[in-house]
Amino acid sequence: MKVGFIGLGVMGAPMALNILKHGHELTVFDRSPEAVARLVKAGARSAATAREVGAASEIVVTMLPEPQHVEQVVLGADGLAEGLPAGGIVIEMSTIDPATSRRVGDALRARGMELVDSPVGKTSEHAVSGTLTLMVGGNQAAIERATPVLNCMGTDTYYCGGPGTGHAMKMTNNLLATTIMVANTEALAIGVKNGLTLELMQEVMRTTMAWNQQFAVAMPKKAFLGDDSPGFAIRLACKDVRLACEAAEQMGFEASVGRGAQATMDRAIAMGLGDRDTAALMFIREKELDIEIRQRPAALQKVA
Repeated sequence: MKVGFIGLGVMGAPMALNILKHGHELTVFDRSPEAVARLVKAGARSAATAREVGAASEIVVTMLPEPQHVEQVVLGADGLAEGLPAGGIVIEMSTIDPATSRRVGDALRARGMELVDSPVGKTSEHAVSGTLTLMVGGNQAAIERATPVLNCMGTDTYYCGGPGTGHAMKMTNNLLATTIMVANTEALAIGVKNGLTLELMQEVMRTTMAWNQQFAVAMPKKAFLGDDSPGFAIRLACKDVRLACEAAEQMGFEASVGRGAQATMDRAIAMGLGDRDTAALMFIREKELDIEIRQRPAALQKVA
């Protein structure tokens, strides 16, 4: 198929590469010349505008930071909608709010096009291996046409419902995942400051309702090793939580736990850590309490 891809960041670039590996023709656009050059070297074609990507494609994938970027790229001047032929499909894979997703989708349908919302779960490692979780919403016929492209990027696909429900699922998921991460950093810091070891807390919590996947999977790979190199950036996690809290408030209630997590991330961003991995949230706690929360090497644990 003739496929376009816009947004070649940490997640988008490997997702685009996997589309190429499955034999599709690929046209790409990104603000980073270096990101585009890497994809061109792998066999993609480059475009100067989103409109050119649309004109060269049957299906276009967008993977962008914020809702306003999606609206601009799809519906703005020189946007996708100006180039994509009638019957074309936009697979919107960013993390945005359901209201924006539905608004952009309605505008495309008015022009004879379709939007399939399919934000992703898991990590950049899964983006590389093509084993992402896909949370898909939209009209069934459009989803069926988009499935060959979706299958290039993910192995766990969940149909969430009509237009906007994929983005609703991702927003809900990220609100919970990020607030759990923030709560973990707070609890562990309090424990260490009171004389507990990370290993003891892990051992005890593994048997209680406190255990969670952030503690079990994500933090041992990054935070517990002292690694905050770019992965899931704090600024993006903060954006996801903010969108969820705003959606809650529009429905008439306050997401107080989410707003608390957002406040922690806002503070990290103000400290210049917005582009660092969410692991850096733990390092802020360490600095405040003059402690260190690190996983000891297995050999040392056995000696202890």
